[in-house]
Amino acid sequence: MQTEKRQRYNEQLKNSRIYRTTQNVSTFLDRYYLDGVAGLIPGGIGDIATAIFSLFHVYLSAFRLRSAPLTLAILNNTLRDVLLGLIPFYVGDVIDFFHRANKKNMGLIDGFLNNDETIIHEVNSKAKQALIVFFCFVFAIFLMIRLLIWLASELGTIIFN
Repeated sequence: MQTEKRQRYNEQLKNSRIYRTTQNVSTFLDRYYLDGVAGLIPGGIGDIATAIFSLFHVYLSAFRLRSAPLTLAILNNTLRDVLLGLIPFYVGDVIDFFHRANKKNMGLIDGFLNNDETIIHEVNSKAKQALIVFFCFVFAIFLMIRLLIWLASELGTIIFN
């Protein structure tokens, strides 16, 4: 009974406006290389602008499918795309033409909707990877704050003595 209900919901979602819009965004950004072209805008502005379009994927996974692992996997792909695009001297821009994070994200959503075991395994793997990276960043931020506090303390001692 529960699986039938879920299948009906998935079919409704596949026919929804948000799903079609997300597919169109993925198509335009990756098939027509708009993600790579926008990445040529200096200062990372193009990479960040195209990453904003990934919010469609995040919305679908987090609020319509209500899947934390899928959302983490999508964020992992998106942030990796931004990071690769920020590599200097146009190396990142070249990589951006081939990475196609939006297509990958749409594939994860489709596989999740179709209950594809391979995709679900990939989603879970990427979600674990995203959590590990997240905690590494939090730990690095914590260390940086501690370093800044220590540095301010040492400088304060030197200046006021």
